[in-house]
Amino acid sequence: MSFKRDQNLRLVRYLFGKTTNYGVLIEDKIVCLTELAKNRRIKLPGELSDLIAMGSKTLNVVKRSLADLSEKDFGVYSVPLSRVRLLAPVSFPSKIICLGLNYRDHVEETGQSLPDEPVIFMKPRTAIIGSNENIVKPDFVKELDYEAELAIVIGKKGKHIQLDGASEHVFGYTILNDVSARDIQFKDKQWTRGKGFDTFAPTGPCITTADELSDTSNLSIHTWVNNELRQNSSTRKMIFNIKQIVYQLSRVMTLETCDVIATGTPSGVGFKMKPHPKFLQAGDTVKIEIEGIGVLQNYVIKEPEH
Repeated sequence: MSFKRDQNLRLVRYLFGKTTNYGVLIEDKIVCLTELAKNRRIKLPGELSDLIAMGSKTLNVVKRSLADLSEKDFGVYSVPLSRVRLLAPVSFPSKIICLGLNYRDHVEETGQSLPDEPVIFMKPRTAIIGSNENIVKPDFVKELDYEAELAIVIGKKGKHIQLDGASEHVFGYTILNDVSARDIQFKDKQWTRGKGFDTFAPTGPCITTADELSDTSNLSIHTWVNNELRQNSSTRKMIFNIKQIVYQLSRVMTLETCDVIATGTPSGVGFKMKPHPKFLQAGDTVKIEIEGIGVLQNYVIKEPEH
């Protein structure tokens, strides 16, 4: 097993024993980049967030280093995925920006009009958890829902970014589940409280770099709840594409390194299921797969008593 030049570069953060590290996911193993750098005297940062900030030149160093690994060295510097705990790829973004109503099929199922500009809201970074972690459902939340979303990870800071330069500011892509308390969201008539609970932004399992996922115009998106397929769509149903999103958001706010932008969800959300809504309950498993990235899986639990 080794890294091939035509493989997607999928970067992960993980906990191995008591040590947090980052590396490259290749099939069922992770190549530890910090160990590789230390032993081969390669200049790489100690944190994935710093690697994101350093951009394409450093990524090229990573790719060359992986391509040069022998089968023996691959074994030395890798750890089985089964022995680690995956963490959210970006744990402390300065902002989590989310788009609402950005898929034609979702707009249709909600009975609303197509927006002429992106509808945006924010999630706190305390909502972030990683793959295989627990979504905590408070007792007073009665209508818990899921939303599978392709998420942009910003690599280069920018304000008033032009359309033709938008791609330069995208480091890569991950998956974000925009977990939502619909009863609170619709009661408040704005979305911060209903979407801002701790654990309501599962992200992961990795970041696929933008140069290796250059065409995001028709990526398949699937969501399963307890093995029942709920969402089955594609990014081709986006209203605003990646470049337009970066352009439009940067007119409003400065986009910073490691900002996460969730680009909206397609149809098939729980509150619009027919003949009646299907909300998440404690004990449920939510699995989201986006082509070119992987699978984000989380479990719903009841909030412990305080």
